[in-house]
Amino acid sequence: MVELDQMKTELLTYETPLAEVRDSLDLANKVKRIEELEMEMEAPGFWDDPDRSNAKMKELKNLKDTVEECNGLSAQYEDILTLIELGYEENDESMVEEIRNELNDFISQFEELRIGTLLSGEYDKNNAILKLNAGAGGTESCDWCGMLYRMYTRWAERKGFQVEVLDYLDGDEAGIKSVTFQVNGINAYGYLKSEKGVHRLVRISPFNAQGKRQTSFVSLDVMPEIDEDLDVEIDEKDLRIDTYRSSGAGGQHINKTSSAIRITHIPTGTVVQCQNERSQFQNKDKAMQMLKAKLFLLKQEANVEKLSDIRGEVKEIGWGNQIRSYVLQPYKLVKDLRTEVETGNADGVLDGALDPFINGYLKWINISQNQ
Repeated sequence: MVELDQMKTELLTYETPLAEVRDSLDLANKVKRIEELEMEMEAPGFWDDPDRSNAKMKELKNLKDTVEECNGLSAQYEDILTLIELGYEENDESMVEEIRNELNDFISQFEELRIGTLLSGEYDKNNAILKLNAGAGGTESCDWCGMLYRMYTRWAERKGFQVEVLDYLDGDEAGIKSVTFQVNGINAYGYLKSEKGVHRLVRISPFNAQGKRQTSFVSLDVMPEIDEDLDVEIDEKDLRIDTYRSSGAGGQHINKTSSAIRITHIPTGTVVQCQNERSQFQNKDKAMQMLKAKLFLLKQEANVEKLSDIRGEVKEIGWGNQIRSYVLQPYKLVKDLRTEVETGNADGVLDGALDPFINGYLKWINISQNQ
């Protein structure tokens, strides 16, 4: 049958890429490491150090997930091939739809695994710290900032990641002026580094009585969380530390005490803020951790081009600097201006369906680096 011929040809195109992915993942060494970790867990005293044991458990789970996913795809490939041969033998057209569904599922899972192999940067596996800042556009821009915050939290939920708000400033009338939040999950930074830059919205503003189209901008900075003890010297004289009252929804400490912390590193102009912890001391510790991470990257990346790749270029939040446009009127279109990836399903994107753009960026940057 023609349909079976087409599906067999399509499936066979994945034989070599599947083998290449297995090679790039170095499964044999991963299996060996799994065995080593399982032996460590059985040793006396393994659970005496909770931080160390939790880190080992996390590593073990990640290794097992990768091996199981890859082996599962290989088995699924063989199963689909067997189904196709069975379809030929029985000449049963009712099997075509079943095989097509299996093939589509295989392709989707394979592409996700292949994208994961592109996350080989030094900090790609780390948690990500994101900061959204409303730009030109007043209340409309603050509302756009709130929409983007929802978009990223919805994306994180789909991935099974956890979101932790570090700092939050409400807009004067609606939305959010700025928000800093941490996305916790394996490869969170590797995925979200694609999102750094200026995001542009075009729509009929709900805040404009005349119903005119309006353009708004929000910038997003993305940094990896670096939780190890960094060798970064910071002179207290170079810091300006401000305290302020926490804002937004939260516990009993919100808006009652000046527990929120803003630290400015004067020589570099780097600013970090934290208000989510329950005490000023805890907020200062978290802010200092963020500051050290930023200064560490600045120190490690001596040339501007490489620094831009990790931190993202700091650009004016306005016309001509956007990485992606979200048009809601007079038509619906979301388009990435770097990779040319686009979709008319703007509502889906704003509800967290970001993977096509993230995957497109990872492929694009990988090709660019290998040229």
